[in-house]
Amino acid sequence: MAQHTDSTTALSADAPEQLTLLPASDRPLQLRLDRRTRELGLAQIALIRRQLAQRSAHTAGASHQAA
Repeated sequence: MAQHTDSTTALSADAPEQLTLLPASDRPLQLRLDRRTRELGLAQIALIRRQLAQRSAHTAGASHQAA
């Protein structure tokens, strides 16, 4: 018999959360996003990820130079 584990307990406090867009058909009509809104949201997420990567690279470079 398979044992069920709660996925929230398997994550550590330091683990990042992954955001996903659910298929539109799984949500009530008033909660659905149109294609354009979904695309804009994904583009914004990509921009934020690039900014975070640049900031992380800059921080890593600055700490490497100080050492």
